[in-house]
Amino acid sequence: MDNLIYIGYDFNVEPLQPATEILIAELGDAGFESFVETDEGVTAYIQKKEWNAFILEDIHILSSDEFKITFSFNEIKQTNWNAEWESNFKPIVVDDRVTVRAPFHEKSNTEYDIIIEPKMSFGTGHHETTHMMIQHILRNDLKDKSVLDMGCGTGVLAIMAEKVGANRVDAIDIDNWCYLNSIENVERNHCKYISVFEGDCALLKSKTYDVIIANINRNILVDDLPIYASCLSPNSSLFLSGFYEKDIELIEKTCAESMLKLNETLQRGEWVSLKFIN
Repeated sequence: MDNLIYIGYDFNVEPLQPATEILIAELGDAGFESFVETDEGVTAYIQKKEWNAFILEDIHILSSDEFKITFSFNEIKQTNWNAEWESNFKPIVVDDRVTVRAPFHEKSNTEYDIIIEPKMSFGTGHHETTHMMIQHILRNDLKDKSVLDMGCGTGVLAIMAEKVGANRVDAIDIDNWCYLNSIENVERNHCKYISVFEGDCALLKSKTYDVIIANINRNILVDDLPIYASCLSPNSSLFLSGFYEKDIELIEKTCAESMLKLNETLQRGEWVSLKFIN
């Protein structure tokens, strides 16, 4: 894996939203694997073997008159990625109870200490959505519960679920890099009850859970919500994030069609995280 070479694109986006969300969705369709949102826009990564000089021709938002988007790109050797994180990735603390840190940081004194080697995967705790999902896990009783972490990224939420007492956790991501990174992080945190799978909702057939966690973009959530609802045991919870305050009405309407009721709302900046119950 260390010999993989990526092409990294730095996009400056004005105004940031909703252009950044649209840009990430279109880049994902074009084959880009991983994204890091920045104060200026987003950095996107694609394996060099999947890249070509015309890769952005079908990214329609780049030609939109509504937004000003500029970019630069360069080749990134995968072996440089960890050094990049060492210089930029700082530990985060959630509600004074959880620390998410990299292996090179000192052990924390908080109640829960999670070690994440993020590499090219999403989910370090720095993003507002991950932060809020950790808050949901802290505020709800997961002891002896079965949990699904859908779109697991680094596996940080699955790891958090086990640490608060979940006794069966499935972590699923469609991205191969996220799948491999989650396995590494599960082992790094000495978790015993987490199974990591590569794939999508097709893996959920005939499965049920007490708690489902899905931190994914809005469009995928809307499409997959009926499947999540069908996988919930009676008197269960669904935690959702990856969308903005303006999207609450659509998410709530879609959940209501599956007999799910909004129970709690968290917000950080423009981002929100919702808890639904059945």
